[in-house]
Amino acid sequence: MAAFDSSSHKTTEKTVEPTDSGWVSDVDHGAETELHRTLSTRHITMIALGSSIGMGLWLGSGTSLANGGPAAIFIGYILSGTMIWAVSHSIGEMAVMYPLPSAFVQWTSMFVDPSAAFALGWSYWFNYFIVIANELQAVNTVLTFWTDKVHVAAWISIFWVVIILINVVGVKFFGEIEVISSTIKFSWIIVVIISLIGGAPAEGPIGFRYWNSEPFTNGFKGFLSVMPTCIFAMSGSENCALVAAETTNPRKSVPRAVGSMWLRLSLFYVLGSLMITITVDPMNEDLFGASGVNASPFVIAYRNAGLAPLAHIMNAVIFISVVSTGSISGYGGARTLMGMAHLNIAPKILGKADKAGRPLAGLGVTLLIGGGLAYLNVNNSGAEVFTWFSNLTSLFTLFGWGMICLSHIRMRYAWKLQGRHPSELPWKSWTYPYGAYWGLFWCILLIIAEFYLSLWPLGGSPNAKDFFANYVSVVAIVVIYLGARIYYRGSWWIDASTIDLDGLRRFYSDRDLEAKGEKRGGILGKVVGAITD
Repeated sequence: MAAFDSSSHKTTEKTVEPTDSGWVSDVDHGAETELHRTLSTRHITMIALGSSIGMGLWLGSGTSLANGGPAAIFIGYILSGTMIWAVSHSIGEMAVMYPLPSAFVQWTSMFVDPSAAFALGWSYWFNYFIVIANELQAVNTVLTFWTDKVHVAAWISIFWVVIILINVVGVKFFGEIEVISSTIKFSWIIVVIISLIGGAPAEGPIGFRYWNSEPFTNGFKGFLSVMPTCIFAMSGSENCALVAAETTNPRKSVPRAVGSMWLRLSLFYVLGSLMITITVDPMNEDLFGASGVNASPFVIAYRNAGLAPLAHIMNAVIFISVVSTGSISGYGGARTLMGMAHLNIAPKILGKADKAGRPLAGLGVTLLIGGGLAYLNVNNSGAEVFTWFSNLTSLFTLFGWGMICLSHIRMRYAWKLQGRHPSELPWKSWTYPYGAYWGLFWCILLIIAEFYLSLWPLGGSPNAKDFFANYVSVVAIVVIYLGARIYYRGSWWIDASTIDLDGLRRFYSDRDLEAKGEKRGGILGKVVGAITD
C-alpha cells in the first residue's frame, strides 16, 4: 500500500497487514515522529476542558461588557460557542485518523492545498507567540490587584521563565500541570455560577437591571466589537488536535475530549458571562479597559458584593489561568513548527525532538519571540495591548477554524469519491455535514464583519492606523498565501481523487479500544469521565 511521506511530499512503500480485527500497520504511515506518546485520555480531556480559559474570559469580558453591553457579550459567547463546537467535531474525526504534530496544518496540506497550508502554518505560529505575549502582559494586570510595587518588566520576566520551565521539563509534566490548572478552573467556575446567581451586590439582589436599562451599549457595532474577544477567549480549544499526536490512544481520548466540549461551552462561557452581566454595571470605571483599576469583571462582582475573600481567590484563579494558557501556547507553537518542518515549509531543525520527546528548537523560537513581544506592555496600558493582540489572534483563529472545517469537508469528499463508506471511519461525527459547513460559514462571515469594524472603528472615524492595527492579520495571511501560490503554482485545489487517504493514517485494532493504564484524575476526573464517555 502506498503511504504519503510528510517530510518530503513523496510516496513511499510501507507494509500493511490485515488482521481479524481490521487493518493494523507495522508503522504509523508517516505519522511517527520523535515525539513520545505519553499523554493519556485524562490529559487530553482536561486540556480540552481548560486550555483556552485565560485572559479572554476572565479579563477580556470586561472590555466586551463595556463596549457591547450585557446582551452583546452573552450572544457573542453563544455564537462563538456553536462555532468551536462545530470545529471540535471536525477535529475529532480527523485527529483520530490523522494524529499529526501540527494537525490542521498537515490536514490542510493533504486535503486542500499546500499554499493554504503554508499560510495557515505560519499565521497560526504567529498566533501562538502573540498569545504568549498577551498572557504574560496580563500577569501584570492580575498581580497589580495585590501590589503595584513590582515593575511590569519584572513580572513578565519571572513568569516567562515559569512558562519556559513548564514546557522544557517534559511532556508528561506539562500534561499534569494542565490537568491541575484545568481542574482548578473547572471547579471554580462552578463556584462562580452558584455564588453569583441572581446578582450579589452589598445592597441586595438586582436581577437583570443592567439588561433592562441598556442591553447593547453601542448598538450593532458594539456587538461586532465584542466578537474578537469572544473568539480570542475560545481560541485554544483546537489544541486537542495537536495533543493527539502525543496521546497513547487517540481513538479513545479524542472523542472523549470532543464530547466534553458542550460542558465547557455551557459552564465556562455562556453561564459565566451571564453571571457578570447581572452583577456588574457595564459603565463601571474599574472594568478592564476602562479608566479605573482595570480589574476583571468577576473580581469586581465579588468586591461589590462585599465578598473580599472570594475576590482574592478569583484573582488567584485568573492568575493560574493566564500562566496555563501561556504554557499551552508554547506547546502548540512548537508542535506547529514541527509539523511544518515535516512539510518542508520550515527549517528541518524545527522538526527534531530530543530523546525525551521535547522539540527544543521549536520551543526555543516560540517562547523567545512570545516572551520578547510581551515587553510591549512596559510602555503601554494593559488594556490597549490586550485589544491589539486579541484582534490579531481572533482573526488568525478564525482562519484556522475555517481551514479545519474546510479540510474536514474535503476529507469526507475524497473519502466518498474514492468509494469508501463513512462506517469505515475509526470515529464518525454525527454533526457532519451541517457542523462543518456551519463553522466555515461563520468564520468567513466574521472575517468580513471585522473588516467593516476595522474600517469604521467603534467610537472613531476611518483611518489607516486603526485599520492595519486591527486587520493586519488578514493582510499577512493573504500576502503569505499569494507568495506560496507563486512558489507552488499548479491548481488551486488538490484533486480529491488523488489524495492518499492512508499515507498519514493511524490504523487501529480492537484492542485499542481498551484503556491501558489510564486513571481518572481525582473526583473531578471521574465526574468528567462519567459525563463525556
